[in-house]
Amino acid sequence: MAGVDEPARTLIRGGLLVLPDADEGVRARTGDLLIEGDRIAAVGSVESVPRGARVLYAAGCALLPGFVQGHVHLHHGLLRGSLEIARRGELQERVLWPLEAAQTPESVRAAARLSVAELLLSGTTALRSMEGVHHAGIVCEVLAEAGLFALSGKSLMDRAGAAPEALVQDTEEALAEAVDLAENWDGVGGRLAMCLQPRSLSSCSDACLQAVADVAEAGAWPVHLQLVESFEERDRLRRAGREPLDRLVAAGLLGERCSLTHCAWLGPREAELLATTHTGVVLCPGAEGRLGLEMGPLAAPWRFGIAASVGVDGAAGNDSLSLWREMRRLASRPPVGLDPARLGAARTLDLATRGGAEALGLDEEIGSLETGKFADLLLVNLEGLHAAPARDPLAALVFACGAADVRAVWLAGKQVVSEGRLLLWDEEQVRRDARRQAAALFARAGLG
Repeated sequence: MAGVDEPARTLIRGGLLVLPDADEGVRARTGDLLIEGDRIAAVGSVESVPRGARVLYAAGCALLPGFVQGHVHLHHGLLRGSLEIARRGELQERVLWPLEAAQTPESVRAAARLSVAELLLSGTTALRSMEGVHHAGIVCEVLAEAGLFALSGKSLMDRAGAAPEALVQDTEEALAEAVDLAENWDGVGGRLAMCLQPRSLSSCSDACLQAVADVAEAGAWPVHLQLVESFEERDRLRRAGREPLDRLVAAGLLGERCSLTHCAWLGPREAELLATTHTGVVLCPGAEGRLGLEMGPLAAPWRFGIAASVGVDGAAGNDSLSLWREMRRLASRPPVGLDPARLGAARTLDLATRGGAEALGLDEEIGSLETGKFADLLLVNLEGLHAAPARDPLAALVFACGAADVRAVWLAGKQVVSEGRLLLWDEEQVRRDARRQAAALFARAGLG
């Protein structure tokens, strides 16, 4: 992983530490944090500067665990603005599928680098990514190079529907590629893991879902899929005489190693089933809002005892990959049909950090400022005019701050962002590659 040469120790002095709290989720307290190697060595008060340590003075800044995203498409990095090309409900058929079918290894690499750069600059240090049918190994290369904690995998699609032929595979071929990818990349660098990812109920057959369940159990791999991305998908399932979760129940996919994204308009019955099976839910409020998905009771899965995390989805449906916007939306919107009380700033920050780490099975390693955990951190300026006066610093973080306030980011103790500048790669080169590959991609897809 690239970055600046790091000293063996870094002491961050006098910042506002966002610490875990059993009652509220997180709390804020001024203090110090010591990084030794790739781990947090001390939190709270460090009396003397250790020999050879670099000292960073953090007055006026908040120090947080890095954000952890539960669902993002890195290979969509070049597709920003796509939603404006399509009418509501037609994003996949008219824009997304043709563009995905036209991807090349070069365009996927440029997209993944652009996405990772944006994520790091806005404070995301761990994620679960759902990649395309093809070239998912290229994304793994980028993730391994960058050094984020990541859970990734290719999309499985064996049912045509409205998707072009280039994106649909035979069930056995799709599973074989997914298993090969997992066996080659699982555990690489100690921070990359793999999962099996049926794209959606509309794009996968019952045979595919059952095969995924069998392979996941044999390989001890988690499963992740998008569930009910639109009212049209829900209605198609119901016209076929099946509720959205019925096929997953029949395949034996629900459980603590399974997570579902979106879940538009699943009701109390489905919520109870997800809770009893310990199946996780990922909320993407920005993408869901832009796609017109008014959320039902599962907009607040924690009310049912369901493990929840938050993600951005991707540049195609959301444009921004900043979790700051998602936190603000999540903390502001009341769930339909439930008590209108909002989530609140402390709980929202906990969901974006520890909750995400728990969803990825990484809560013993990241997600909170605790001694012994990996030093995956972000330092945020609280003194901008838009955040002043920060009488309640947690509220300022959720409702006022944004990606532009991120001053520094560390991955496993290595600083990859300094003063809002990416140290990992040349930002201008990333931008040039993205522009060039995006123009060629849209031309190949007939959308140029």
